[in-house]
This record gives sequence, C-alpha cells and structure tokens, in this order.
Amino acid sequence: MKEQVEQVINQIRPILQADGGDIQLVSVDESTGIVKVNLQGRCGGCPHAQLTLQAVVERKLKEMVPGVSAVERV
Repeated sequence: MKEQVEQVINQIRPILQADGGDIQLVSVDESTGIVKVNLQGRCGGCPHAQLTLQAVVERKLKEMVPGVSAVERV
C-alpha cells in the first residue's frame, strides 16, 4: 500500500510545486488506512491547505489506492 500511496503523491506533487508548495509522505498505517502527510513550502502556511488536502490529496488517494480511509496533515 505504501508504494501505491507514494506513486499517487508523486503524481500530485507537481500541482503543489507549481504553487510553491510540496508534500512529504510521513506514514501509512495499513491497518487503519490512515495516511499522514506534511505539506511544505507555501502549502504549509496556506489558509487553503486543508481544502487542498481534502479536495486534492485525500480524494485522489482514496480513488486510486484501495484501503485508504483518510489523510491527515502533521
């Protein structure tokens, strides 16, 4: 599961980098399906970071990686 999550994050990364941000995978809990990420750069302090996390990152991970239940920002 972790490899699949990393592949999807690598697809999302250029979108965030285009706005001066980035994303780092912190952990994947395969038993709960919770993925923890760190938003960096402009995304780290952006007021829209939670929206980006839910609308882009979480939606894409749930869509493409079976077993992902939630994405949390750390």
